[in-house]
Amino acid sequence: MKELAQIASAIQPSSTMAMDALAKKMKAEGVDVIGFGAGEPDHDTPDHIKAAAQRAIAENVTRYTPASGTLALKEAICRRMEEDCGLDYAPGQVVVTSGAKHCVYIALRALVDPGDEVILPAPFWVSYLELIRMAGARPVVVAAQESTQFKITAEQLAAAITPRTKALILNDPCNPTGMVYGREELAAIARVCVERDIYIISDEIYCNLMYDGARSTSVAALGEDVKARAILINGVSKSYAMTGWRIGYLLSSERIAGVMANYLSHSTGSPSSISQAASVAALTGPQDCVEEMRRTFEERRDYIVGRVNAMDGVSCLKPQGAFYIMMNIEKQLGRTICGEAIGSSDDFSRALLKHGLVATVPGSGMGAPGFVRWSYAVGMDDIRRGMDRLEAFLKG
Repeated sequence: MKELAQIASAIQPSSTMAMDALAKKMKAEGVDVIGFGAGEPDHDTPDHIKAAAQRAIAENVTRYTPASGTLALKEAICRRMEEDCGLDYAPGQVVVTSGAKHCVYIALRALVDPGDEVILPAPFWVSYLELIRMAGARPVVVAAQESTQFKITAEQLAAAITPRTKALILNDPCNPTGMVYGREELAAIARVCVERDIYIISDEIYCNLMYDGARSTSVAALGEDVKARAILINGVSKSYAMTGWRIGYLLSSERIAGVMANYLSHSTGSPSSISQAASVAALTGPQDCVEEMRRTFEERRDYIVGRVNAMDGVSCLKPQGAFYIMMNIEKQLGRTICGEAIGSSDDFSRALLKHGLVATVPGSGMGAPGFVRWSYAVGMDDIRRGMDRLEAFLKG
C-alpha cells in the first residue's frame, strides 16, 4: 500500500489527552485517581444557557447555519467584545468555529503556506506545535524562562524573525503557565510585529479568568495598526463551563475573516446550531456566573500555590490568570522515588500517577521539560487530597 501523508503521520498525540485518558481508564477500573490534567472547568453549564439550548431544540433550530456562524451569535460576540475589551468589531469580522482549538487551525490555514515560519513562545499549549505543523509551516520555538515569569521579550521575538516568518502565536493569559503580559510588555511585542509585518494569532480564551483584581489586555486594543494584523481567538468553553458545546470564535479584518469563512464552508461547515443558540444566551445573559467561577478558581489557586511552595524540592510561580500552575521539579530529576528513576517530567508524572494516584501533565510536550502542569479546575476537596498525596510521594 502507498504511504500515508507525511504531514499527518508526523503529528504526535496530545500529552494532555493521553494522561487524562490513562487517569480515566484507571478510574473506570476502580482506582481512586485524582485528575489534575484536563483543562476544563469542573462547574456545570449555567441553567439559563442550558434552557436556551432546550428552547432551540423545541423550536426546531436544527438546520444548517451559515458556515461562519449565525448573525445572532456574531452580534452577541461583538457586544461582548465591546463590553469586556472595549473593542469595536462588526459581524462581518467574526467567524464561529467548533471550538477554540479549531480557531487556531483555521487561522493558520488562512495565513501560512508550506515552508512559512510561525513563532511560538514556550512554555506553550501542547496543540499549538502540532497545529503549526499540520498547516505545513515550521514552528520556531522561543523559550521563556521561569525567571522572567515565562514571558518572552520583544528582543527575543525580534531575534527569531526571518524572511520566512509569517505569524506569532500568543496565548495570554497562558496555558500552561497562567502568566499574563502587562500592557507595556504586550505593546513592545506588538510593535515588533507591526515593524516586521507579521501577524499575531492571539488566543485570549482565558481573558475573563484573571486574579488579584487584574484585567487582561487584548492585543487588538493596542492600536489600529496592531488590530489590522491580529486574529483574536476566544470562545465560551472556559468562561461559561461549556467545553463540550464546542463553540469558539475568531475576530479579524474582514479580508482574513472572509478567507477563514471560505475554508470552513468546504471543510467542516457550520458549528452545531443548538450550541450556537446556547452561546448567544451565554454572551448576552447575566455574567455573574463568570465571576462566581473566577472567585472559585482564585481561592483554589491560592491554596495550591501555598501548598506546593511549602514542600521541599518543588516550587511554582503564582499565576495571574487561567487555572494552571507549572510546578518546578528540577530538584527531583536524578532521584529515585518509590523505586522509580526520575529522569524527566514524563517519568515524574508517570510515577506520581502510579504510586501517588494523581494525574498531572508533564511539561516535556509543552516546551518546559523541568516542569509539571497542574490544573486547579478541580474541586477543593480533591485539591487538598491531591496535595497530600504529592507531599507523601515526594517523601517516597
